[in-house]
Amino acid sequence: MCYETTARPPAPPIQGGAATGESITLKASDGNEFAAFSAKAADAGGPGIVVLPDVRGLHAFYEDLALRFAEQGVHAAAFDYFGRTAGVGRRSDDFDFWPEVMKTKPDTVALDVAASVDHLRSPAGGGATSIFTVGFCFGGGNSFNQAARGHGLSGVVGFYGRVVPRDESDSDAPIDKAERFECPVLGLFGGTDQMITADGIEAFGKALDAAGVAKELKIYDGAPHSFFDRAFDQFKAECDDAWTRILGFIEANSSR
Repeated sequence: MCYETTARPPAPPIQGGAATGESITLKASDGNEFAAFSAKAADAGGPGIVVLPDVRGLHAFYEDLALRFAEQGVHAAAFDYFGRTAGVGRRSDDFDFWPEVMKTKPDTVALDVAASVDHLRSPAGGGATSIFTVGFCFGGGNSFNQAARGHGLSGVVGFYGRVVPRDESDSDAPIDKAERFECPVLGLFGGTDQMITADGIEAFGKALDAAGVAKELKIYDGAPHSFFDRAFDQFKAECDDAWTRILGFIEANSSR
């Protein structure tokens, strides 16, 4: 699993402002209703970000993260993958998420992202004018792939998301979709992550370069998978740097 149940995201190195958050239900274009958490910055307009969780779906970690983004002036919507198969109710920490993960499909994830993007652009979501995605592990790869889904995104961010095919049957790897990416990419990876190799990250970077896609792929030497956790004091510098890169990426790619 990506995180312990008690894990929470590290705070940004820069103190933020006021923010409000609430649990909501969104509806995708195919009629699917799914749980989400919406966090609004103090001021309307500006950037917004869709948060794609790890395999657990809408965990408290991601609700907390949405609020941290909103405190930095970025409206955020973290959403749950499992509305179609497990409903919209809150779940306990012992929820058996793997069967639900196996039922997810790239097309339906994209539909739920589209609904989350629409929410952020609406007054209820903050009226965001530039939209980004950020994802973690399972959500990291899915976040990269949203660049090819026609959402009108300003950029995509992925933490330790798999970028090359898992095996010969994997047809959803970001490296194979790079030529269709429509926005810049920021990738953040742990150097000791056994699931995502430096060779794979390098190959992804070359595919993005070949497609003319602006990219920044950062590997933190010595950091493991799921290093972005406030409990990991030894990786505070890496977490601070990751926050700085994300907020700088949003600033650089937001419409004025």
